[in-house]
Amino acid sequence: MPDLQHLHHHWLRAWNELQHTPPLDLYEQLLQAYSEPQRHYHTLQHLAECLQLQSESAHLAQQPGEVAIALWFHDAVYDVKAHGNEARSADWAVTALQTASVSVEIQTRVHALIMATEHTAAPLAGDAALLVDIDLSILGAAPARFAEYERQIRQEYAWVPEDVFVEKRKAVLQSFQDQAPIYGTALFQTRLEAQARRNLADALATLAVARMLANSAFKEEKTHRL
Repeated sequence: MPDLQHLHHHWLRAWNELQHTPPLDLYEQLLQAYSEPQRHYHTLQHLAECLQLQSESAHLAQQPGEVAIALWFHDAVYDVKAHGNEARSADWAVTALQTASVSVEIQTRVHALIMATEHTAAPLAGDAALLVDIDLSILGAAPARFAEYERQIRQEYAWVPEDVFVEKRKAVLQSFQDQAPIYGTALFQTRLEAQARRNLADALATLAVARMLANSAFKEEKTHRL
């Protein structure tokens, strides 16, 4: 469980950088959202890891407060059986910013930052590139943390049959492995790129074995039926 006092410090600092006061009870609502029972990776642990990296890389941001707020909301809505979580999270952020009388320009930028975490395309540069690098920092984590991450993702999709999960997960990880580079900022390329490629290669190898074993089990079962 992350240090809630530390999280609250990040929260207040983000709003202070925006020079606005957060809506009443919004902090508690977000803590509750990130603590929902269907979450195993997209939790307060992930949020705290992102916010720590945001603090360490704030000097790279054009608008560090906006990056921080976007991180707070980027997984605020997380339904493992639905599409559009990023859009719903972005909409929640805009509603909160409107309530706090934050300018439309900031609302628009924060919305775009959150939508960048769909990871459908590499952002060109700027705060979007930084935010995406922070969100994908788990790929370059120490091997033990990366292995925990993979287990957590499987728990979130425990309802998906193993053969289907293996194929879908392979496609996701391969898409990151195919990016050159994975990270868009020099800081994250230096710190995490090499480890991320090692982690992804190991995970893809593990998935290949799992697929082979699943195919073998299927063929054996088919033979017995004959």
